[in-house]
This record gives sequence, C-alpha cells and structure tokens, in this order.
Amino acid sequence: MKLIEVNSPATIRLFHKVSSTLNHDDPQYVPYIQTDIEKIFDANHYKIFKEGGKAIRWVIEDENGNPLGRIAAFINPRVMDTTNFKTGGIGFFECVNDQKVANFMFDTCRNWLENNGMEAMDGPINFGDRNQFWGCQISNFDEPPIYQMNYSRPYHRELFEAYGFGVYFNQYMYWRDVSIPAQEIFHRKYNQMKELPGFRFSDIRGMPIDQVADNFATVYNGAWGGHSHFKPMTQDAARKIFRSMKKIIDPEIVIFLYHNDVPVAFYVNLPELNQIFRYMDGTMGIIDKIKFLYYTKIKRVTTRMTGIAFGVIKEWQGKGLEAAMIVYGEKTIGKRAQYKDTVLTWIGDFNPKMMKVASNLGATIWRSFITYRYQFDRTRPFERAKTVE
Repeated sequence: MKLIEVNSPATIRLFHKVSSTLNHDDPQYVPYIQTDIEKIFDANHYKIFKEGGKAIRWVIEDENGNPLGRIAAFINPRVMDTTNFKTGGIGFFECVNDQKVANFMFDTCRNWLENNGMEAMDGPINFGDRNQFWGCQISNFDEPPIYQMNYSRPYHRELFEAYGFGVYFNQYMYWRDVSIPAQEIFHRKYNQMKELPGFRFSDIRGMPIDQVADNFATVYNGAWGGHSHFKPMTQDAARKIFRSMKKIIDPEIVIFLYHNDVPVAFYVNLPELNQIFRYMDGTMGIIDKIKFLYYTKIKRVTTRMTGIAFGVIKEWQGKGLEAAMIVYGEKTIGKRAQYKDTVLTWIGDFNPKMMKVASNLGATIWRSFITYRYQFDRTRPFERAKTVE
C-alpha cells in the first residue's frame, strides 16, 4: 500500500476522487461539495489553525495506483482537553471493505496524533463544528445522505469496531411529517402564548441577514450558556455563518419568537440541499451554479427541510415556548406545498432532554450514527461521553 499526503492541488483532487470512486456503485450516494471540505483545511482562512490547530490528510493506493481509501487527522485546541484524555480526531474516512487497509489508515492517524501529544482519537468527526461531517452512519442506508453529514457504507462500522474503537456516544437524526398536526397540548400552549402581552412570532422575510445572525447569537448563548465547555457565540462569528448561508436560506422557514422585541427562541430550518446536489458532481463551477439555480428556483426539487437549530433561552424553558414554536411552524410552513417533511439535526444520547423534546414533537428516529473513541493506552478504563444535566 502506498500512503500519499494531501499537500498539493493534484493530491487534493485525488482526495475528492477517492470518495466518488469508492461510492460510484451506491445509488444513494451524493458527492460532497468539495469547497465545503476545502474550507475546513484552509489554514489561511480557518480560525482553528490560528489558535494552534493542526490537520493532515492522506490517500491510500495499491501498488497499481488504484484508490483504497482516504482519511484525515486533526487536533482542535478548543476541545482536545475537554475529557480525561488529550484527544485528537480523525475524519473524512473512506475505505474499501478491507480491515488491513482500514488498520493501516487508523495506525497512520494514531502515530501522527501520538507524536503530537494526543492520548486518544475520536472518529469519524470533523475538524471544526459538530453540526458537519460528524459520526459513522449505522442505519437507514436506503435514502440519500443529509447535506454536510457523513455518508458511511454499512461495513464502516465493522472496520472501526474491529480495530478497537469504542462507542463514545450515539447520535440520532429525527424525522417528522410536517402535514401531521402537533399534539393537542401543543396547540393549547400556542393559543395561550398568543394571549400573553409582548409575545410575537416572525419569520425572517425582509430582515437584514446581520440582524438574523445577532438574534440567533442572543438565543444560542441564552439557551446553552453555562454548560460545561460552552463557548459563547460572538456577534462576528454568527454573522459570518449566516452570511455564508444567505444564498441557501429560505426566509419563510426560519422562525423567531420575541418577548418585548427581544428574541427568546428560534426554530431554524434549511432546504435539504442534497436533493439538489445529487444532480451535480461535487464541484461548484459556473455550470454547477446554473444547475443549482435551476433546481432551486425553477424545478423546486427540495421537498424536505433540515432542522439545524431549535432553542429557547433558559429563563423561558419549560414554559411552553417549544410547543408554541412548533405549532406556529405547522400553521405557516405546513401550508406551503413545497415541504413535505423535516429531518432534525442529530442529537447525542448524552442529551436525553433534547431527545425527549424531539419525541414530544412527534418525531421518530430516522437515522443513527456513532462517534467512536480509541484510547491509546489500552489499560485505562473507557468512559463514554458524560450526560448533559
């Protein structure tokens, strides 16, 4: 086997080609958008590198130059010390169904991480935020992947577990038919909320994108602030995220709830872009951008939403705002013929409260993933991710 480090335009192209080559026979496979991945590894623009982050990628070929797999290893200084182990990550894993090849790639990552002071590795994960490219898919291989989520072959699980990775936490994506009415108690909460002074619902039509971002940051920090290892979202960070999503946001499916004009809750959805990208090859040249506009604006092929964020600031949690938001979405989004269902971004089993919220919304588990951990010192007890209180 030949190990090739990804460090040039030619090897970058090879890195992306491996994915399409190994999955060409899978009818559900949708090529990843190459620019989405390259942004993550751009040391000139990705902030984690400036904070001391490190990343490396490899392609593995046989002696005849046929691709066998690809993998990346990385060290994120924001999270490497959040457990009892200094932990790095591995991700963007593709591999033929051969344990020897997988072991060779895992060993390569382990050696690099150990040489950089790490004591464990999690995978398959992303170098950055958890909402992208995170986890090994273990169920529902009969439907295409969700945009910016890993799409694994069924045998990937066996490759990780045979090497010795343990389950650090399970991840669940939930599905809901938007045409099915919410429970009656949700409607009662919504009707009660309408009668209270100072409350109002609104989507983001006509709202400047920076204001959307500021509102999002307010609710995000108010909802999750105080959790262990929580890092507040700055105004600049939120604006950067929403500016990057401006062209793909449907303003009618992003909802805020305000109290006295202060945002206290959000329900953020995006059109499921892989319903468009399945007609493309992962690149975003001029022709691809024309295709994107055609399938978005003319064909309107997106019939599914992806719920990327749902939150209520702490002082209003448990007061029925969650239920009221869902009913408002039902009364507005549900009336649009375009969207038939929604898939919620993954929830870890370390967060039973959010799992209960998803269940109460009438959503059911649609697809499962696993985040694995491999501890380099095999004599130390293995600990799963701690439950969020």
